[in-house]
Amino acid sequence: MNKNALDHIQHAFEAPLKSPVLIFALVLFIILLSPILLRKIRIPGIIGLIMSGVVIGPHGLNWLEKNSAVDLFSTIGLLYIMFIAGLELDMNEFKKTKHKSIWFGFFTFIIPITIGFPVCYYALGYDFLPSLLIASMFATHTLVSYPIVNSYGISKNEAVAITIGGTILTDTAVLIILAVISGATQGSINNEFWVTLGVSFTIFLFIMFGIIPRIAKWFFEKVESEKTANYIFVLAVVFFAAFLAEIAGLEPIIGAFVAGLALNKLIPHSSALMNRIEFIGNSIFIPFFLISVGMIVDVSVLTHGPTALIVACTLTVVAVVGKYLAAWITQIFFKYTKAQRNVIFGLSSAHAAATLAVIMVGHRNGLIDDSVLNGTILLILVTCIISTLATESASKKVIMDGDQDEQHFSEVNEKDEQLMIPIANLNNMESILDFATLIKSKKSPHPINVVSVVADNQQAAQNMATARKNLDNTAKYASGSETEVAVMTTVDINIASGISTSARDIMADCLILGWPQESGFIEKIVGEKTESILNRTDANLFMCRFDKPFVSHKSIICFVPPLAESELGFEYWMEKMLKLAQELSISLKFVCNAHTQLALEKYLQEVSSSVPSIFENYEDWDNVYGLSSFTDESSLLAFVSSRSGEVSYRDSLDGLAKRIGRFFKEQNLILIFPSRLPNQHIDDYEDMNPAPIFRKISKEIGNMFSKDKS
Repeated sequence: MNKNALDHIQHAFEAPLKSPVLIFALVLFIILLSPILLRKIRIPGIIGLIMSGVVIGPHGLNWLEKNSAVDLFSTIGLLYIMFIAGLELDMNEFKKTKHKSIWFGFFTFIIPITIGFPVCYYALGYDFLPSLLIASMFATHTLVSYPIVNSYGISKNEAVAITIGGTILTDTAVLIILAVISGATQGSINNEFWVTLGVSFTIFLFIMFGIIPRIAKWFFEKVESEKTANYIFVLAVVFFAAFLAEIAGLEPIIGAFVAGLALNKLIPHSSALMNRIEFIGNSIFIPFFLISVGMIVDVSVLTHGPTALIVACTLTVVAVVGKYLAAWITQIFFKYTKAQRNVIFGLSSAHAAATLAVIMVGHRNGLIDDSVLNGTILLILVTCIISTLATESASKKVIMDGDQDEQHFSEVNEKDEQLMIPIANLNNMESILDFATLIKSKKSPHPINVVSVVADNQQAAQNMATARKNLDNTAKYASGSETEVAVMTTVDINIASGISTSARDIMADCLILGWPQESGFIEKIVGEKTESILNRTDANLFMCRFDKPFVSHKSIICFVPPLAESELGFEYWMEKMLKLAQELSISLKFVCNAHTQLALEKYLQEVSSSVPSIFENYEDWDNVYGLSSFTDESSLLAFVSSRSGEVSYRDSLDGLAKRIGRFFKEQNLILIFPSRLPNQHIDDYEDMNPAPIFRKISKEIGNMFSKDKS
């Protein structure tokens, strides 16, 4: 190898690195290896990323310097953290706990300032404005450890919800104080300043909550199939919101959080789009931000004399104590557990983004000196480590206490839940699979079972090959949302028999079918597939027609006939409707009689659901067409029925699928048949008992002479 080649290689590896390709490769290796290596010694991955930033940063080995590319990626990562926090906030739970969020926001704002101002003014000897600025820095926090609660599945816990709500309140208040102090140093605090700030903030909120959701809803409805376009649109909204916030005189992180709130109802938490948002953020952008936080830490400040060390230690102690007291008072105030208190403390104790914004502005305006700046950098490192360790430990304790996101009260053990989708029509397969993903228990390790039944005839071999190809396409689609599916094909004498046999083999708790197609006169006499499946199975059965995207719904209207609460599968379908409403962030309306309403209200009280629920009374259940007066175009309609012979069964529910299918042509429909106790099914004796056939014939003849009510 000649000298020129060696010089070229040596130049490429000179510190700090200049090659964008090499820089990106280095960062990716750190993102890959630091969590894996540190997991062996039980150190959270977030700390590993921050410490890696310290090592490779300008104050460490100087392999990487703060440049425009690093700043861009770290800014994206910070905005991503705030955006995901807003996006994953359970809006129904947030509405229930908004008063608690306000109180926590007040505590976590006022307590650190109350402690910090006297310390800075009297103990450290700073003037009034610098003391107020440093004290306000103590009140801020960044959700650095939010990915931890997300990974442990407690992101919808009330303690997490009020912490996120408090974050936006306290950070907004601090950033407004920052704007006021900056104005005071420049002598521009007057009526015009306050009017400009108020008007720009109002316009910002109007655009984000009045215009953006309407545009997003229209976009998702029109380009539903373009998954890449949907993700790019979401990213564009996030950065546009951050820019708008900047224009309004706020920090971009506020805009990103508000963007998450604005899109919250339009992106279900278990959807493929949500999976893409989280996957890319957690893989690239958020780790990049954490590394960049480490890069600004200068550990050598401790060697710059006793003053720097005293200031750094004082700032760190005050910051940690202030946040712990806020969490402790919140625990006492709302009677939370110790684990929930520690979750609140863990999430709210990290100082990074907003803290840097406050201190950098103060340093730039000459309000604070280098000692405070260096002390703040050390404070960021220490509080991020404390936050990560506290959140990790508290999240484990919350799980051990059994206080995770999902609460289940049905007769089906959620850890063993088995869902099965018999595949018949590929045209509606994607929407049914999306529905199954939304209602499936996160605790169940079992995949969604997708079954294709091939009739045992001369074309069985050819049909089997086609079925397998269709199932492969289904599995490919499911992988987009990381939904695990188990595909299987089976040959049987008829479709209904194959489906019922497969359901029994896997012990399915719920079958999710497409909407039945119109059938001919002969099929009606011999026995329709849907009715035959109902008679042959005991599991819960959901019959679905989804022609419109889920994002178009504003509510779910559930029609519950008398005595439906007496059926074995009552709690199961109630739980699934509540879960669907929670995923879509919409309300539930129940149409039922007075007696059933009492049972529904009792169940909702037991499960403490955060889904807004209202009731409408209807007594004339022999006239199912009267239910149309309770519907509207923006609602998903769910009709509860039952199998023949069950407690809540009535003749008026016969052939309900066809009647409501014809009557509600433009709406998404779900027809629910609750599970029942195993018994002998009439289909098992159809070959020897002619009664069902004659009953069907007489019914069809009667239908010929009766006027179609629809």
